[in-house]
Amino acid sequence: MHMRRSIPLLALLFASTALADDGFTPLFNGKDTTGWTTTLRPPKDMPDAKPDPKATWGVKDGVLVCTGKPNGYIATEKEYADYTLRLKWRYPTGTDKPNSGVLLHVQPGDDRVWPNCVEAQLKGGFAGDIWLNADKTGKLPAITHDRKDAADKTDRHYLRVEAKDVEKPLGEWNAMTITCRGGDFTVVVNGKTVNEAKRCSLTKGRIGLQSEGSAVEFKDIEMKK
Repeated sequence: MHMRRSIPLLALLFASTALADDGFTPLFNGKDTTGWTTTLRPPKDMPDAKPDPKATWGVKDGVLVCTGKPNGYIATEKEYADYTLRLKWRYPTGTDKPNSGVLLHVQPGDDRVWPNCVEAQLKGGFAGDIWLNADKTGKLPAITHDRKDAADKTDRHYLRVEAKDVEKPLGEWNAMTITCRGGDFTVVVNGKTVNEAKRCSLTKGRIGLQSEGSAVEFKDIEMKK
């Protein structure tokens, strides 16, 4: 009788261990920005100025904090391909125009604002939209979408599929999961698949987070290859 009761208990313990070890590894250590580099746009009247990254990005209580000014981004030092990225973000209560984004496949040597990449939008009310950012020649990444109404007139903006009741109120944490396989992307916001795109010409690169006008916070930034 004792052995029969112990077998289910052992199975439960093994199952709990498997759930805890889900294969994701942190990209942000919760203490500082080790492993990340910062690119910021200098003021128009001071094009040679070098803005202080510490005035834009910081860490507090395990959270990556961004003031939103000036425009720019923080990106991983390493490049990645074929992965699932997940993170949480929130805007402070009372934010007027919440705006940020997750940059995917940021190309090496491109330190402009904005770099050649694919952006998963975090702008309030539009989280999960996909934007394409051009290279130095103005050439956009090639990408396709099954929805005929997905692109606007510039062919840069791919609207999310699910647009209702996706994001949480200001001050609350939202969760985004992005799966990149080859040139295909799937974007999930708070458990809902909101966008998909296929056959992108960019298949690997750095991962970035935007500073774009409003304060924003990030945590639990992790990836599984």
